[in-house]
Amino acid sequence: MYAIGFCERSRATELMDTEPVGFEEFRACLVDLARVNRLTLAYGPTLGFFDRLLAAARRLRRPLEVVDVGSGYGDMLREIDAWAMRHRIDVSLTGVDLNPWSRRAATEATGPDRKIHWITADAFAYQPPRGIDVVVSSIFTHHLPDPLVAKFLAWMEGNARMGWFVSDLHRRPAPYHFFRQFAKLARFHRFVQHDGPVSIARAFTAADWQRLLVEAGVEPALVEVRWRVPFRLTVERRKER
Repeated sequence: MYAIGFCERSRATELMDTEPVGFEEFRACLVDLARVNRLTLAYGPTLGFFDRLLAAARRLRRPLEVVDVGSGYGDMLREIDAWAMRHRIDVSLTGVDLNPWSRRAATEATGPDRKIHWITADAFAYQPPRGIDVVVSSIFTHHLPDPLVAKFLAWMEGNARMGWFVSDLHRRPAPYHFFRQFAKLARFHRFVQHDGPVSIARAFTAADWQRLLVEAGVEPALVEVRWRVPFRLTVERRKER
């Protein structure tokens, strides 16, 4: 493993982004990433965001249009779908990912009765016909260099009518070293064992998010950056309350 510091974002690459593999191995990695999400309580902060939008969603009198950028295995959208059913909210859910195998894996993992759409596309070029109410992303932004993170923040601010929510990792030594050991003990997919620590090293501090919001032209006072158990930061913008 390479030498690592935490003062700034690492530029180390992730195997999932660079190593070509077959679909079965790619899907196996996604399955283990979903296990990590479950074990690290990853869904709760995003579902809490939707709880805070519940009253506004009920006023719409039409489906709530939700787009998940970097949707991967689709587990976050399936959780949002379950949230919508519990609260009797009509939703239109779309997962956008650049990798076509993500679409295939997410489709296979989603019940045929669930109305979730999986799109292979660049989010910056994606314009759904009914527009977007809410954009979410989970463990996606650390894959991007700073200029593209700022561009993504500006894109969300310009396209999401009701608000947007980013959940990503917190760049700190403790989770980095903990996850290195935990992933080996849990015998996660080799990509997860390698990429998990790299993802933390590529991730953000609260100060990074404040700087990137300014670079994106988004007023930081309108956005809430919060630390979440066990090692995440969330960035929340609500336009409708």
